[in-house]
Amino acid sequence: MLKQDTNPKAKNWRRTITSLSLIAIGATAGVSGTYFAQKPENQAQLAPAIAAPIPDAPTRNNFITDVVEKVGPAVVRIDASRTVTAEVPEILQDPFFREFFGDRIPTSPQQRVEEGTGSGFIISSDGQILTNAHVVAGADRVSVVLKDGRTLQGKVMGTDPVTDVAVIKVEANNLPTVSLGNSEDLKPGEWAIAIGNPLGLDNTVTTGIISGTGRTSSQVGIPDKRVNFIQTDAAINPGNSGGPLLNANGQVIGMNTAIIRRAQGLGFAIPINTAKNIADRLVKTGKVEHAYLGIQMATLTPEIKRQINSSSNGRLKIDEDKGVLILRVLPNSPAAKGGLKSGDTIIEVNGQPTTTADRLQQSVNDVEVGANLPIKLRRQGQTLEVNVRTGAFPVARSANRS
Repeated sequence: MLKQDTNPKAKNWRRTITSLSLIAIGATAGVSGTYFAQKPENQAQLAPAIAAPIPDAPTRNNFITDVVEKVGPAVVRIDASRTVTAEVPEILQDPFFREFFGDRIPTSPQQRVEEGTGSGFIISSDGQILTNAHVVAGADRVSVVLKDGRTLQGKVMGTDPVTDVAVIKVEANNLPTVSLGNSEDLKPGEWAIAIGNPLGLDNTVTTGIISGTGRTSSQVGIPDKRVNFIQTDAAINPGNSGGPLLNANGQVIGMNTAIIRRAQGLGFAIPINTAKNIADRLVKTGKVEHAYLGIQMATLTPEIKRQINSSSNGRLKIDEDKGVLILRVLPNSPAAKGGLKSGDTIIEVNGQPTTTADRLQQSVNDVEVGANLPIKLRRQGQTLEVNVRTGAFPVARSANRS
């Protein structure tokens, strides 16, 4: 049996504790009630954010893919084959070798077929295609493979080995074509996109920038060409030859043509303005003639002057520090007929100061075959003026001769 506490103070203390406990419990319940009462409302506010759809992933297209989709159908693969005849070496025709090797030694010239692959691009809907001359040089048969899989027989309309430009024609209509840009407006740092068929890998796309313009043939290492090349770091490999180099708008600004094998990131293209000019002439006449003088030359510098004066034993004395030094005049050439001599220093051509061999070469390139070219030169301390009538460049000769 429990004993009641009859102490009034204790009763009052217990009442106080009970009241405080109820207040505390009520306060806690109030806070908890407020939280749970607001939770459904909060859920309603958060629901739209939680249930909102995930945004679409960014499109994978960019300006490069747009260019490829636009231009790709007009880029073709060119398969060329040529028959080569190999003569039997005279030593193998000796009876001694015949006795030992018998039928294994051929008795007549042997023929073999050489095949090569390059690239090209369609410049007219009726089937005119631009490519490199070296892609189709000497070809007996040319096949053009379109991106849609069709294979068409091509006919070479003309080639120009001096600029390495050729035009092929296929019999077709409504073909996709490229848009030509203006290579004169190019600046280093612009985007460059190459499309072609390197190493048999069709429709390969590489990108980079324009690394430089106006690279001379001698700088590129192919002095038998007369082109001021575009330099790019877009990857170019064997098989890219003849393919287009494009700007960010998908316009052709050059035709890929050369690489320096010992280097990386150095590719070269013929400016499209040059290629188009040559192509128009090939379509019209089937050939292109280039003016030439018939001299071997070098850009004169103080160091070259010193070397020549110290090594010629007085036979040749150079007084000038700058200009274009004539090293040799080819017999029966326009230069020989015009009175130019070895040791002359050309200082002006067609009224323009000329201090480099490249500038002289460009001056000759700018005139027609048969044009009279005024030349000012220095010879043994005297200034002379002569007129040289340009001739047609002999393709078989090396183009380091102006």
